[in-house]
Amino acid sequence: MDIRIGIANSPREINFETSQTAADIEKVIADTLASDSKFIKLSDNKGKIYIVPVASFSYIEIGSEISRRVGFIA
Repeated sequence: MDIRIGIANSPREINFETSQTAADIEKVIADTLASDSKFIKLSDNKGKIYIVPVASFSYIEIGSEISRRVGFIA
């Protein structure tokens, strides 16, 4: 699952892949926003942990679970 987090007032975004499902990521984000937490904590496939302040969210894009095709389609 590809995750992209846009940061307010920053031209760069955080982009990483995780093995969690889209539903799991959406639940973590919704629970964090509903609880008035100041930070969200997500991890990627390599074991890195991303801690992002909720106040700096510009957008969060959760990628599709369908993988892209590579090569030619007959």
